[in-house]
Amino acid sequence: MRVCVYGAGAIGGHLAARLARGGADVSVIARGPHLAAIQANGLTVHAVDGTHRIAVRATDDPASLGVQDAVFVTVKAPALGTVAAGIGPMLAPDTPVAFVMNGIPWWYCLGLRGALDGQRLARIDPGDALFRAIGPGRTMGGVVYSASAVIAPGVIEVEQPKSRVVLGEIDGAMSDRVTALAGLITAGGISGEAVANIRTEIWNKLIGNLAGGTLAVLSGSAPKTAYTEGAAHAASLRAMGEAAAIAQALGLQPTTNHEARIKNQSAMDHKPSILQDLELGRPMEIDGIFDAPLALARLVGVATPTLDLLVALCKLRARAAGLY
Repeated sequence: MRVCVYGAGAIGGHLAARLARGGADVSVIARGPHLAAIQANGLTVHAVDGTHRIAVRATDDPASLGVQDAVFVTVKAPALGTVAAGIGPMLAPDTPVAFVMNGIPWWYCLGLRGALDGQRLARIDPGDALFRAIGPGRTMGGVVYSASAVIAPGVIEVEQPKSRVVLGEIDGAMSDRVTALAGLITAGGISGEAVANIRTEIWNKLIGNLAGGTLAVLSGSAPKTAYTEGAAHAASLRAMGEAAAIAQALGLQPTTNHEARIKNQSAMDHKPSILQDLELGRPMEIDGIFDAPLALARLVGVATPTLDLLVALCKLRARAAGLY
């Protein structure tokens, strides 16, 4: 199976290595020194199950790779416009495109019942570029748990003890293609899971991101440090409760053991990717992770006073840094 990972940073590079180990013919889209290192030496991934060195085709020109059997999009949300512009030559009519990203995805409202059906999230997909380039029929959702960082060009360190990737069709079908791609990931040495309700899985991660991510941006610290302040712990509980209420109003049943979420986050010394972006001067994923959930809250009439304040402060912080 010919599989391309579009965006071979920390998450994408780790996923590419697992797909290759699972038997796929893998190529990656990357850029800059990271691309040059992969072209020269392949990908090196340091993980709990050892060090994996994988030779993959790497390019910054999607058209050079030809039509793929599947594409995984793992870029940060601000780069989605380049994906829409470049992905076309890799797609056959039936090529699945799995968006394995944080936050509310561009396709979230497609196929929903009721008033939200077909609503466009213009801040995430300006001008419907992704909708037009890829379309709902090819689109697949994804959630990843794999705290990782690029520690040198071409070299990725995975801090997550048990990495997992969850995939699902946006219409809830347990299709052959979603089970096949999840199986490739599992064969590569981490957990690949196919689920019937990918939106629930998106919210299960997003609840933690909304609380832990905003706290990280505002404190400049990893969760292990930030949660030592009692007021921060209490505010995070309120934020998680508000986020869960949005998901429930959307008809979902996310996990609501928020103390367990905080306990898990408090054990991590890994800085969330949105804080890494702030520190490295990269565009921040404010819209998908922080703003879009609140836009959905307004649509379903859920009050989010704690999240409103935390997100507003994060926007100010990001704008002050010139990254939003």
